[in-house]
Amino acid sequence: MQLTHFTDLGMRVLMYLSHKDRQDPVTISEIADKFSVSRNHLVKVVHFLAQRNWIITTRGKGGGMALAQDAKKYRLGSIIRELEGVTALIDCASPPCALRGNCQLKTVLDEALYAFYATLDKYTLQDAIGGSTYEAIVMLHRTGFVDQSALKHPS
Repeated sequence: MQLTHFTDLGMRVLMYLSHKDRQDPVTISEIADKFSVSRNHLVKVVHFLAQRNWIITTRGKGGGMALAQDAKKYRLGSIIRELEGVTALIDCASPPCALRGNCQLKTVLDEALYAFYATLDKYTLQDAIGGSTYEAIVMLHRTGFVDQSALKHPS
Protein backbone atom coordinates (compact mmCIF):
# COMPACT_ATOMS: atom_id res chain seq x y z
CA MET A 1 0.00 0.00 0.00
CA GLN A 2 1.29 3.44 -0.86
CA LEU A 3 -0.15 6.73 0.32
CA THR A 4 -1.27 9.20 -2.33
CA HIS A 5 0.66 12.32 -3.26
CA PHE A 6 -2.27 14.30 -1.81
CA THR A 7 -1.79 12.64 1.60
CA ASP A 8 1.97 13.12 1.42
CA LEU A 9 1.53 16.85 0.80
CA GLY A 10 -1.13 17.13 3.50
CA MET A 11 1.21 15.59 6.05
CA ARG A 12 4.11 17.81 4.93
CA VAL A 13 1.94 20.91 5.38
CA LEU A 14 0.83 19.86 8.86
CA MET A 15 4.38 18.99 9.88
CA TYR A 16 5.76 22.26 8.49
CA LEU A 17 3.09 24.24 10.35
CA SER A 18 4.07 22.56 13.62
CA HIS A 19 7.01 24.97 14.07
CA LYS A 20 5.93 26.94 17.15
CA ASP A 21 8.50 29.72 17.31
CA ARG A 22 7.64 31.30 14.00
CA GLN A 23 6.53 34.95 13.95
CA ASP A 24 5.47 35.40 10.30
CA PRO A 25 2.51 33.56 8.81
CA VAL A 26 3.30 30.58 6.58
CA THR A 27 2.11 30.91 2.97
CA ILE A 28 1.28 28.34 0.32
CA SER A 29 4.01 29.77 -1.91
CA GLU A 30 6.57 29.31 0.84
CA ILE A 31 5.66 25.66 1.39
CA ALA A 32 5.57 25.00 -2.36
CA ASP A 33 9.07 26.47 -2.61
CA LYS A 34 10.50 24.64 0.43
CA PHE A 35 9.21 21.24 -0.72
CA SER A 36 9.58 21.87 -4.49
CA VAL A 37 5.93 21.02 -5.19
CA SER A 38 3.24 22.50 -7.41
CA ARG A 39 1.60 25.55 -5.86
CA ASN A 40 -1.68 24.71 -7.64
CA HIS A 41 -1.77 21.21 -6.17
CA LEU A 42 -0.86 22.58 -2.75
CA VAL A 43 -3.81 25.02 -2.90
CA LYS A 44 -6.16 22.00 -3.15
CA VAL A 45 -4.46 20.30 -0.21
CA VAL A 46 -4.56 23.42 1.97
CA HIS A 47 -8.24 23.95 1.10
CA PHE A 48 -8.98 20.36 2.18
CA LEU A 49 -7.08 20.81 5.46
CA ALA A 50 -8.91 24.09 6.17
CA GLN A 51 -12.32 22.51 5.43
CA ARG A 52 -11.63 19.96 8.16
CA ASN A 53 -10.58 22.71 10.58
CA TRP A 54 -7.10 21.21 10.91
CA ILE A 55 -5.55 24.53 9.88
CA ILE A 56 -6.58 28.15 10.09
CA THR A 57 -6.12 30.27 6.99
CA THR A 58 -6.10 34.05 6.69
CA ARG A 59 -6.35 35.77 3.32
CA GLY A 60 -4.76 38.97 2.12
CA LYS A 61 -1.59 40.83 2.92
CA GLY A 62 -0.01 39.38 6.03
CA GLY A 63 -2.20 36.30 5.67
CA GLY A 64 -1.14 32.71 5.84
CA MET A 65 -1.91 29.55 7.70
CA ALA A 66 -1.32 27.87 11.03
CA LEU A 67 -2.32 24.70 12.83
CA ALA A 68 -5.76 25.03 14.40
CA GLN A 69 -4.69 23.02 17.47
CA ASP A 70 -1.56 21.82 19.21
CA ALA A 71 0.25 19.04 17.29
CA LYS A 72 -0.52 16.50 20.03
CA LYS A 73 -4.26 16.83 19.27
CA TYR A 74 -3.95 15.40 15.74
CA ARG A 75 -4.18 11.58 15.49
CA LEU A 76 -2.24 10.32 12.47
CA GLY A 77 -4.79 7.60 11.70
CA SER A 78 -7.66 10.09 11.58
CA ILE A 79 -5.73 12.50 9.39
CA ILE A 80 -4.52 9.88 6.92
CA ARG A 81 -7.96 8.21 6.77
CA GLU A 82 -9.48 11.54 5.73
CA LEU A 83 -6.70 12.49 3.32
CA GLU A 84 -6.78 9.09 1.64
CA GLY A 85 -10.55 8.78 1.55
CA VAL A 86 -10.12 4.99 1.44
CA THR A 87 -12.89 2.94 3.00
CA ALA A 88 -11.78 -0.40 1.55
CA LEU A 89 -8.75 -1.67 -0.34
CA ILE A 90 -10.88 -3.50 -2.91
CA ASP A 91 -14.42 -3.06 -4.18
CA CYS A 92 -15.94 -6.42 -5.05
CA ALA A 93 -18.99 -4.76 -6.61
CA SER A 94 -17.25 -2.70 -9.27
CA PRO A 95 -16.57 -4.37 -11.56
CA PRO A 96 -18.66 -7.24 -10.18
CA CYS A 97 -16.44 -10.10 -9.04
CA ALA A 98 -17.53 -13.66 -9.79
CA LEU A 99 -16.15 -14.71 -6.37
CA ARG A 100 -18.15 -12.11 -4.43
CA GLY A 101 -19.65 -13.65 -1.32
CA ASN A 102 -17.38 -16.71 -1.52
CA CYS A 103 -13.94 -15.10 -1.19
CA GLN A 104 -11.93 -14.42 1.93
CA LEU A 105 -9.55 -11.91 0.31
CA LYS A 106 -11.76 -8.89 1.08
CA THR A 107 -12.06 -9.97 4.73
CA VAL A 108 -8.28 -10.29 5.05
CA LEU A 109 -7.64 -6.94 3.33
CA ASP A 110 -10.27 -5.19 5.49
CA GLU A 111 -8.59 -6.61 8.61
CA ALA A 112 -5.18 -5.42 7.39
CA LEU A 113 -6.50 -1.92 6.64
CA TYR A 114 -8.07 -1.76 10.11
CA ALA A 115 -4.75 -2.79 11.69
CA PHE A 116 -2.89 -0.17 9.60
CA TYR A 117 -5.12 2.65 10.84
CA ALA A 118 -5.23 1.29 14.40
CA THR A 119 -1.44 1.52 14.50
CA LEU A 120 -1.47 5.07 13.11
CA ASP A 121 -4.12 6.06 15.68
CA LYS A 122 -1.60 5.33 18.44
CA TYR A 123 0.48 8.28 17.25
CA THR A 124 -0.05 12.02 16.98
CA LEU A 125 1.38 14.71 14.75
CA GLN A 126 3.56 15.60 17.76
CA ASP A 127 5.03 12.08 17.66
CA ALA A 128 5.70 12.39 13.92
CA ILE A 129 7.71 15.58 14.39
CA GLY A 130 9.77 14.38 17.34
CA GLY A 131 13.55 14.48 17.59
CA SER A 132 15.55 15.15 14.46
CA THR A 133 12.38 15.67 12.40
CA TYR A 134 11.55 18.81 14.37
CA GLU A 135 15.15 19.99 14.05
CA ALA A 136 14.87 19.52 10.28
CA ILE A 137 11.58 21.49 10.22
CA VAL A 138 13.18 24.37 12.14
CA MET A 139 16.16 24.33 9.77
CA LEU A 140 13.82 24.32 6.76
CA HIS A 141 12.01 27.38 8.14
CA ARG A 142 15.29 29.24 8.74
CA THR A 143 17.42 28.37 5.74
CA GLY A 144 15.18 26.74 3.17
CA PHE A 145 17.09 23.47 3.17
CA VAL A 146 18.00 20.74 5.63
CA ASP A 147 21.70 20.25 6.37
CA GLN A 148 21.80 16.54 7.29
CA SER A 149 25.21 16.87 8.95
CA ALA A 150 23.85 19.44 11.41
CA LEU A 151 21.10 17.14 12.68
CA LYS A 152 21.51 15.01 15.77
CA HIS A 153 20.91 11.43 14.76
CA PRO A 154 20.09 8.83 17.41
CA SER A 155 22.85 6.23 17.79
